Amino acid sequence: MTPVLTAALAGLGFGLSLIVAIGAQNAYVLRQGLRKEHVFVIVAICALSDAALIAVGVAGLGAIIQQLEWLLLLIEVIGGVFLCTYGVMAAKRAWKPEVLNTDTGGAAISLKVAVGTVLALTYLNPHVYLDTVLLLGSVAGTYEANRWWFAAGAMLGSIIWFSTLGFGARLLAPVFKKPTAWRVLDAIIAVVMFTLGMSLLVSFVQHLVT
Repeated sequence: MTPVLTAALAGLGFGLSLIVAIGAQNAYVLRQGLRKEHVFVIVAICALSDAALIAVGVAGLGAIIQQLEWLLLLIEVIGGVFLCTYGVMAAKRAWKPEVLNTDTGGAAISLKVAVGTVLALTYLNPHVYLDTVLLLGSVAGTYEANRWWFAAGAMLGSIIWFSTLGFGARLLAPVFKKPTAWRVLDAIIAVVMFTLGMSLLVSFVQHLVT
């Protein structure tokens, strides 16, 4: 497997691991998909917002990391520990799964209200900056010349997830109402996080010994 493909696939898996979780934004996208209200606009806003934040993280942090070797080492060890911890959290969720609330009650909403709501759910959530700008940007920086391929993979993951959630809502709703579905998803997320976390820690050790 080529370094470019490796970076892109790692970005895809990492991006999906960050966004596939029970939360207000995902619940809103699924809800609007079930109601068939402004689905394309909502999906586009979510995917483009992720892409923009990922680009900011990779461009800013990636450039800094390239210049400071000690920062790369720091990110590798802290990122590795953080991702392994994230994996533990996902494993705990898999052990005691929840369900996604997809209540579709209430009157129809205007496009203006729908856009305002999804923007608020996206940009007023502090975790989105931690996940995309800081965490994803930092991990992408460890791929050095291939960091933008890592970013492209993460952006693709966002497009796939939100498109599937919005346009496939009527098929997905019964699945996401079952704890077992989230158990499987969180188990996969845990594996991805552990794999990426350990790869960073291994890279850190390799840099130390060389």
